[in-house]
Parts: sequence; structure tokens; C-alpha cells
Amino acid sequence: MEKLKMHSPNLTEGNIAKLAELYPNCVVESKNEKGEVVKSIDFDLLRQELSGTIVEGPQERYHLNWPGKREALLTANAPIAKTLRPCREESVDFDTTKNLFIEGDNLDALKLLQETYLGKVKMIYIDPPYNTGNDFIYKDDFAESTEEYLKKSNQKDEQGNRLVANTDSNGRFHSDWLSMMYPRLKLARNLLDSDGVLCVSISEAELKNIQSLLNEIFGQQNFVNIISVYAKVSAGASGGGEDKKLKKNIEYIVIFTKSFDEFNTLSHLYTKRSLIDVINEMHDQGESWKYTSIFLDAGERVYLKKIKDGEGNQIDIYKRTGVQRTTINKVCKEEKITESEVYREYFGKIFSDTNAQSSIRTRVIDAVGSLNDNEILEVEYIPRSGRDKGRKVTHSYISNTVRRVIWLSDVADVSENEIVKKVKLGTFWDKFDYNNVGKEGEVPFPDGKKPIDLIRTCIKLYDGKNGLFMDFFAGSCSFAHAVMQENANDGGTRSYIAVQVPQEIDEKNMKYVPAIKFYNENNISLNVIEIGKERIRRAGKKIKEENATTAANLDIGFRVLKIDSSNMADVYYNPDAVEQNQLFKMAGNIKDDRRAEDLIFQVLLDWGVDLSLPIVKEYIANKEVFFVDTDALAACFVKDGLITETFCKELAKKQPRRVVFRDSGFKDDSVKINVEQIFKLMSPHTDVKTI
Repeated sequence: MEKLKMHSPNLTEGNIAKLAELYPNCVVESKNEKGEVVKSIDFDLLRQELSGTIVEGPQERYHLNWPGKREALLTANAPIAKTLRPCREESVDFDTTKNLFIEGDNLDALKLLQETYLGKVKMIYIDPPYNTGNDFIYKDDFAESTEEYLKKSNQKDEQGNRLVANTDSNGRFHSDWLSMMYPRLKLARNLLDSDGVLCVSISEAELKNIQSLLNEIFGQQNFVNIISVYAKVSAGASGGGEDKKLKKNIEYIVIFTKSFDEFNTLSHLYTKRSLIDVINEMHDQGESWKYTSIFLDAGERVYLKKIKDGEGNQIDIYKRTGVQRTTINKVCKEEKITESEVYREYFGKIFSDTNAQSSIRTRVIDAVGSLNDNEILEVEYIPRSGRDKGRKVTHSYISNTVRRVIWLSDVADVSENEIVKKVKLGTFWDKFDYNNVGKEGEVPFPDGKKPIDLIRTCIKLYDGKNGLFMDFFAGSCSFAHAVMQENANDGGTRSYIAVQVPQEIDEKNMKYVPAIKFYNENNISLNVIEIGKERIRRAGKKIKEENATTAANLDIGFRVLKIDSSNMADVYYNPDAVEQNQLFKMAGNIKDDRRAEDLIFQVLLDWGVDLSLPIVKEYIANKEVFFVDTDALAACFVKDGLITETFCKELAKKQPRRVVFRDSGFKDDSVKINVEQIFKLMSPHTDVKTI
């Protein structure tokens, strides 16, 4: 039962509501005198709506704006005094894996990874909250200055779960979501390689806003596609709003690249159908099938001449004479075999021809003129654009009009003794099974999971079988699962970074009841992050078992790293703030509960060294030394003045690229200076630092 308001009506809100019915484009989100975000009227737009002539107002420009945008930009740029702490006991193959599982706020994670993985990620896939009114989003802390932000984050040992419900009754419903996404996407772009690609799964609720946001961050020229995905069961399954709206069965994937000029073409993505089925379907629809000619004998090849393209690059022209040609129908009649058998037997010799216009064809015609029926021209050159950009190709031409030869083998494959037609992938994807998606990965999770095959298709957008792939809204870790599965499928060596914040599961939510029973029976904590880890463990084991012969060396491990406050005490960042009577309590600048391995990972972050490199512990002169990837980094964190010149001479013989010591490990400044000189003499390329 609702309560009485017990106050007079808010007439302004009523007036805004009335205007919203007439002029919805004039209703915006803005801040009131208290700094609160409320719905208000854009009076310049309203005046224009009520005027027959152009009214004066602020200068117009095309841009995306919302209350809190400047604070979101500040949040993206502000430093944090945090680190990543390794957790061996929750990892799988900690010492050998190249995969990382980062536990904590993805904004913090993206900031911490900026030095190490700047421009090194090949593909990012994210499935962020769709902002439907029932989702949880990050409640970011906005700061007044980077100094304040640094101080604040250093003093907090644990931010905890900062996810908050974003209901559609929230006055800044879209603004909060945009403010959450903006800094994360901005930082994510920094991590992408120049040819890297970003895929964002989204629903219609924020489709327009996410595209506008990505246009601003990545540049509209780097937009690739919007994919419509037939989501079937998962989208609109509850039927909410279907009395007045059509049923929702489409979700979207928005694709951007770091640099469209550097991005690979997508010609390698296609589906396969039986060639004979395709031909019969075309005939039924009254369309003609063009690949009906066969070269029986390609004749003798001789060099003819060289010409130049429009940029002055060389084009070599060869001529073949004595060519013998026939057709599919003739071979069927003469050899008394079926059409399918002809395609299998002559597969590499079947072609079509076209007079499609191109600058290369025009130059060839000008240089050679017409051809006889038994002649072929072969043109070799390096295209400057298109799918063959940068690599030498050979194009063939026939007939007196110099028509381009198109080979069947360019658009079809032989698969298990059958010819299959390759159909280039389009922007409508409808071949994915959503019926059992909640059970994929051997661990049930009924909320927002995507089919593995859908994510594998996104992974293939990057044309390469190795490199670093990332998901910073990892959820139940479908993406990590998909990377392992794709590696097993094509022999790739892709590695991944998965980032997820701890998020408790509501035991009262009825949709989780069957899953919770499974978690309890298998001692899995009711937290999304623990479910994700368990899924990777189980999925990896199953994939390796199913591909024992072809994927014996498949990396199914992951190195768990947890975001925490800095290993360094406050005195390290603000020594001037420490009063004299406190100095004896702060003899060290490293927190008491931090281990040597914790320090190593903060050093790796600070130096920008790969966090997946192997770490080995050795003893030199009875002192513990950690070596990262043999010579990438040597770290010795002994204290109380135990670092000696003799020890450093032995360490310098290893000639590591970087060396780090604990500042309190030196007896005094003179020893510290002498150690620097030792490395300058014995290993001059070594970069020596202290913490």
C-alpha cells in the first residue's frame, strides 16, 4: 500500500512531464543548484520548436554530452596507488601459464595495465551491463584532483564491491551508465594494438549511446560494423512489455578498430554450404551460376613486359599461349560423370570471368590490347589496399575484352570429399544455440552468458592465431573459455586477460536456485568471481581431454592477480606528511603483510614488464633473489643493510636487464653508490632501481 505524499505537488515536475509528451527531444538531464542530476528542459531547443524562424542560441556542434562527463574524464586520467597481488593457491599452472585472471574493479585493472600492455592487446570483447533498469553498474568515485584521488586510493585497503543497482527511476539513468563506460573504454583503447579490434555486446537500451561513445573515443572513421544477433531465448524471455512492444529477440555487437587503415580485412570470415545445394538453389530462383569453365591445359608461360600502377609501383605481365578450355556440361557428357564429380575432379581448374572495372585492368588493356581465345595474361603485383594489401598476387585475364579470371577455389573449399561454398559472414548472426547456454562450461550460470560459438566468432574477427585477448567484464568467463576452445580448434597460442569484480549472488533470486544447489554441492562460493575461476578450470580440463592428440600443449592455466592497495606504506608517497615523533614507528616503507612476490608484481607494473613471465627464485651469497624470465628482471628485497658489494658483483655477472633492491637493504649511501658503480662497470646495460 502506497503512502500519502504529505506535501504539496511539485508543479515544475508536472510541467516538465507535460512538455516531455509534446517535445521529448527537449527533455535533458542536468544538475540543479545542489549538484543533483534531475530532468529539465533545454529552453533553446524548446524555443526553436515554437518558432517559425531560426532562433539565436549557443553554437551547435555534433557531440555526446551528459552530466558527469568531465568527472568521468578526470577519473580515467587520475592515477591510483594500487597494485596486483599474486595468488598461487587459486591459480592453475601459475609458473607456466600466459593467461591472467585479475580480481577487482576493472577501472583499477585497466589503469594498472597501462604501462605493461600499452598497444599490445589484439582483441577486446566485453559484455557490459545492458542498462535495462535491472542491471548493476560500477559506482565510481569522482575526485576533485589527481592528488586527492591518489591520496584517497592509497588510504583505502579494500574498496569492496562497488556495484550498485541502476533502476530506470534513477534521475541520471543514462548518465550514470555513460560515466561508468567512458573511462573504461578510453583506457581500453590505449591497450589495443594499432590493428586491434573491440567488440561490445549490447542491447537496444544503450545501442545508440555506446556507438556515440565509441565514435568519440575511437573516431567514427574506425567504426567497422554493428552485428545483429538472433538471441532467441535470452532476450525478452520474460515477455516484459510485450503487450505494447514487439518481442525482443535481437542483441547487438558493436565493432570498432584502433586504426581502420591498419585493421586486417574480414574476408577470412565465412560460413560453408554444400556447393551443389547453392547451385540448385540459384537455379530454382532463376539465377545463373557463373563458375562453369575449366582450364584443361594452361599452356606455356613467357614474360611479356612490365608497367607501372598509378603510384609508380611495378606490375609484371606474363602471357600463356596454347591454352585449352572446356565447360562443366561438356565434361559431364564426354566423361559421363555427375556435376558433383566434375567439381571434385577439376576443382583447382574451374573458373568464371568478369569485366569488373579496375585501374589495373585498364592499364593492362592499354599495354597489351585484346587477347586470342587460346591466350591468358597473368599479372603479378602488390595491391596497396583491399584483402591482399601488401602481398604479391597473380591475377589472370582472358578473351579479347581482357576479362578477369575468378577461380572457384577462391570462393570454395574441398571438405571431406565435398565441395563447399564459402559465404562471407554478414551482419546478421543467427546460428547460435541459446537454449543451453546457461549450462555451458560445466558450471551453471543463468545470467547473461553468451554462447561459446558466438564469442569464438568475435575472436576470429582478428585474423591471427596468437597475441593477447582481453575481457574486462568477465562474468562467468565465457570469453576465457572461448579463447581456449578456439586455440584447441585451430592450434593457436592466444593468451587472455580476464577481469572481474567480486559480486555476491543473491540466494533469494529464484532463477539462481538450481545453480546454487550445484555450487553448494561442489563447494563453490556464491560469488561470480569464484564461479568464473571454477568454469575455467573445468572447461580447460574438458577441452584438453577432448583434444588430447591435437592440443597436448594447450595452455589451460591462469595466473590469479588480486587488486589491492599499494605495497608501499603512506610514508613512501607522502614523506613530508610524517611527523618527527612518528619516524621510529615507520622504519620501513613497505607494509608488514606484503611478501616478496607481492613486491615483484608491483615492480613489474611500474616497469611495464609482462605479468605472465616465469619467475624463478635463486640464492646468491645466501640472499634470496627472484629472476623474471631469466634476465628481464632481478629482484632482491633483503633489508637491514644486508646488501654487500660482494653480493652485487655476483649478481652483476648474470647481466639482467633490470635490477631492483629494497632501499633499506643498503647499509648506507656509500654502499648504495658503490653498487651503482659495480653495475656500470660489470653490466652497463642494467637499469638499477630501489623501492
